[in-house]
Amino acid sequence: MRADHERSRVGVPLDECPPSGSGLHNVGVGEARHVRFDELHRVVHVVTGDHGTVPAGLDHDRDLVVVSLNYRLGPLGLLSCASDDGAEHHNVWLTDQLAALRWVQDNIAAFGGDPDNVTVAGQSAGAVSTAALAGHGGDGPLFRRAILQSVPLSMPLATPDESRARTAAYLEIVGAKDVDQLRTVPWPRLVEATAGLLAATMQWGLRTAPFMPVLDSGTAARQPVDNLLDGPGADIDVLIGWTGEESAFTFALGETYASATKEQVLRRARDSFGDGAADAYAAYEAARPGARPVDVLIDLTTDELFRKPTLAFAESRAARGRPVWAYEFVFDNFDKWSHAPFLAGMDTRIRDGLARTVHRAWISFIRTGDPNHPTMPRWDRYDRQSRTTMRFDAVTAAVSHLAPN
Repeated sequence: MRADHERSRVGVPLDECPPSGSGLHNVGVGEARHVRFDELHRVVHVVTGDHGTVPAGLDHDRDLVVVSLNYRLGPLGLLSCASDDGAEHHNVWLTDQLAALRWVQDNIAAFGGDPDNVTVAGQSAGAVSTAALAGHGGDGPLFRRAILQSVPLSMPLATPDESRARTAAYLEIVGAKDVDQLRTVPWPRLVEATAGLLAATMQWGLRTAPFMPVLDSGTAARQPVDNLLDGPGADIDVLIGWTGEESAFTFALGETYASATKEQVLRRARDSFGDGAADAYAAYEAARPGARPVDVLIDLTTDELFRKPTLAFAESRAARGRPVWAYEFVFDNFDKWSHAPFLAGMDTRIRDGLARTVHRAWISFIRTGDPNHPTMPRWDRYDRQSRTTMRFDAVTAAVSHLAPN
């Protein structure tokens, strides 16, 4: 290998639930100790969104390094708090991530990485984080490429007033006077209070979260996805997609929804379709023979929260001439929502075939900005003529014109 080999490319996916800690206590390079330094061609910084599983398998190609980070979540990461001077502070979850990303910029060259070739990727809340980070960087973005997996684009950030109200409600449940006092509360009590807040705020048939990021001028001045349409983030290459049954994670597991009636789902459908709710229900039912009411609810909310806004985003990027690749993950032999471990190539049950196809596509995108590789069908950029979306299934194929409305 040439001594002056090309400096490594760096990629960064973000976690919805870090494996340990609540702050930036152990930013490090996962599995780097298994790779000889002179073999490192590309560096990937990965934190997943599946409750703490950080796949180390991405570095088994011997030219990738996995860097993981921790950041604050829950009430200590997402509630509004005031400092001694009365100033409000929001989104410490994001400022933690920014600190980690700047650490990568400042230090990754020492590990063979190139700070000018960073890819950030995330699933669900991690995908929201990825888009939010695209709005920072000064003269240019802090990273070159973004992979957005299962990003709920139709769930907007909270306003400051909404955040203050949510903070006050949570403090009342806990019995704390301010966020500083929360830091002294045992964590089981915080978890219990979070469940209480969710129960108090949830609405039937809607995906809700007890805590939400906040729009503010200092950290998140606009909805995260807008960062990838205009401004410095518009120059970032984007790979974005959703799974066929995103909402199964929310609605298929609870008895309340498993036993839902058609009338309940029709009432929910009226929120989206108005007088056309009955026709919409019939269309969803016809598309899935034998569907239970909860199956219709899953498909409706998957479309509403993920498919439609994802394709609308791809349309907007394409209209601006910006590179974007779209995918749908529909393989139906396992829990549809939890496809992130495929990126690690670690599951022996599905390792051959689809697992390798997805794995290699992500790696190719990180390396080159193009997900194509020799063992998969041609995957064209999304444009307004063909509207190509790669459908990952038992037989992977490119499809066209999956309407965003």
